[in-house]
Amino acid sequence: MNVLTYGTFDMFHIGHLNMLKRAKSMGERLYVGVSTDEFNRLKGKKTLIPFEERKEIVSSIKYVDVVFAEETWDQKIEDIKRYHIDVFVMGEDWKGKFDYLNEYCKVVYLPRTEGISTTNLKENLKAFYNLDIEGLKKAMETIQAILKSFE
Repeated sequence: MNVLTYGTFDMFHIGHLNMLKRAKSMGERLYVGVSTDEFNRLKGKKTLIPFEERKEIVSSIKYVDVVFAEETWDQKIEDIKRYHIDVFVMGEDWKGKFDYLNEYCKVVYLPRTEGISTTNLKENLKAFYNLDIEGLKKAMETIQAILKSFE
């Protein structure tokens, strides 16, 4: 059985790995479409890691047999036919969005790994890097001055 999934796979994390591992367990060969930078821009997504690097990362995962570019929303039916796909797998956050593909293969929505997502990682990084370092330095100087006054 051939299994197909798609993703951006930016900032590759354990949730991505779990998804690919579960998808592979559903068949003999796992085909993965990695969203191109251009397609991500059309979807309103910004990626930190360029397409070729994301593609290389996904290609190196032992559960993945074939990696190709996802360039449009509309290529899924063509990919299912081209790769003789039996099962189409996506995360449950996409539940219902690809039910129309049941006409061509079985559609399965897998649960996400709790506590991890690329969006969450990006929000955490943004919060970390938005710390006002100069403000913290000034606050430290003020605290040190107050402490010296008690000596």
